[in-house]
Amino acid sequence: MRWSQTFIPTLKESPSDAEIISHKLLLRAGLVRKLTGGLYTFLPMGLRVLRKIEQIIREELNRAGGIEVLMPALQPPEIWQQSGRYETARDVLFKVKDSAQREWVLGPTHEEVITHLAAAEINSYRQMPKNFYQIQTKFRDEIRPRFGLMRAKEFIMKDAYSFDATDEGAMASYRRMYDAYTRIFARCGLKAFPVEADTGVIGGNYSHEFMVPAETGENDVVYCETSGYAANIEKATSRGPLLALPAASTGSVPEKFPTPGVVTIEALTADPYGVEASRQIKTLVYVADSQVILVLLRGDDQLNESKLMARTGAVQVRPATPEECVSTLGARPGSLGAVSGVPAKVTVLVDEALKGSVGMVTGANEDGFHFRHVEVERDIRVTRWADFRTVRVGELSVSAGQPLKIRRAIEVGHVFKLGTKYSEKMNATFLAEDGQRHPCVMGCYGIGVTRTLQAVIEQCHDDFGISWPVSVAPYQVCITPLSIMPGSLPITTAEKLYAELSAAGIEVLLDDRDERPGVKFKDSELVGFPLRVNLGEKSLAKGEIEIKPRNEPMFSVPIDQAAARVIDWVRQQSATLAG
Repeated sequence: MRWSQTFIPTLKESPSDAEIISHKLLLRAGLVRKLTGGLYTFLPMGLRVLRKIEQIIREELNRAGGIEVLMPALQPPEIWQQSGRYETARDVLFKVKDSAQREWVLGPTHEEVITHLAAAEINSYRQMPKNFYQIQTKFRDEIRPRFGLMRAKEFIMKDAYSFDATDEGAMASYRRMYDAYTRIFARCGLKAFPVEADTGVIGGNYSHEFMVPAETGENDVVYCETSGYAANIEKATSRGPLLALPAASTGSVPEKFPTPGVVTIEALTADPYGVEASRQIKTLVYVADSQVILVLLRGDDQLNESKLMARTGAVQVRPATPEECVSTLGARPGSLGAVSGVPAKVTVLVDEALKGSVGMVTGANEDGFHFRHVEVERDIRVTRWADFRTVRVGELSVSAGQPLKIRRAIEVGHVFKLGTKYSEKMNATFLAEDGQRHPCVMGCYGIGVTRTLQAVIEQCHDDFGISWPVSVAPYQVCITPLSIMPGSLPITTAEKLYAELSAAGIEVLLDDRDERPGVKFKDSELVGFPLRVNLGEKSLAKGEIEIKPRNEPMFSVPIDQAAARVIDWVRQQSATLAG
């Protein structure tokens, strides 16, 4: 391809609404253009990268036994109602009506569609295992689209769904996909690592996310360098707070004392009270699937709502309103507690960090009053103990007892072991060897294709622009003649080299623009071609061609050896990424 025959509208400056470096480079390098918030047009260079990522995914999914299908993006709401997600996922669902005023859903994912297919077509254990996948456009009603392709209203995703007759078979399918993901991201040149993850609105009971370390990532990953433990902050556990509290009983009974105007943890730590946050009990009132519950944590801890949903099995949770707090406990937030005045029907969930705590302070369920000398296990009716808190830096890992660290990362892939959540609700059953019908055991596996493209940029860039891995670069080589005068040595040599490399299967872009060398060099670095070949009058007069790898020093080779050296370099880089 010749530069003059394609479309690469590079920009010198970043648009004002581009917030992170990868978003800026997407636009500056002419890969995409914004239509409106969360909607982007892919231009030729961006589309070439996208198709290469898709091809890597296809190759590895086929290798893992996947079967490619293509499902409708437009879906009937009835199947979402059948699965129970019409309500639970309503915040992200795009709903449209046709000319007959019938409602439809623009698919954000395809668990319902594929399970509907399996219910109709899979009837016997002999038809399994099966793993169907597609690369399809998805739609999610993001309230605040941001960061370019990272959080968009329309995006491209690879989603796959496995069906097995047994739990053991489902775990084998899960492992095959887990391994396939590892190969996919390595081939894309990404340093991605798996972490334990919450299953969220998808559901299921086993899950891993594949993360790319990035300061601009939207996810916090907790990890231990000694043990190799890694988990999303929504899932992470530790040995508990570093500041442990004495467990010996004080013998004192709870004593009510006045705290006028004190409605926060911080206010109770100040004079004249001086109660450390770690000695306070934070009482949170939540509504879980229409049921009011209490959640108790240490005052210096934060509730992890994902853990709350996982521990309770609730589909939806939200903080109770002040009015709901008053109707349940008789007081407003800031004076709430669980020592007295808690109706017997209200579930009281207590974080494990409070086990054995004595000498604690908590609200008295009377505005302007608190209790002190509280012993949690003596004075509070605990329905259930569990881990509800958010892990913090420096806490010790469960397995190795070493300090945990937290870093930001971008999620590029997610694998779930769904079990029978969808197959039971949507009647996807099969006849087993025992002659009985059983629900299929499912897994689902997603890769954000457009997000992966931007994640590569986020990880592979420098001050000059993108630095594409050769496997996903729009073109592997950019030939840059410094003169394009017809018949000149640079352009005639460039044409010959272009033909040789193209014949050898190398993807080449010939920069035939009538621009200054500096402009051409800056554009090639901005767009990020892995290898640039410079052809100037002076070097050619010496019988040499300059070769500049994107991340390495430039070197010169004899003209007659240039094609072979370029081919060898590209193939070595490709082999390294292929593993």
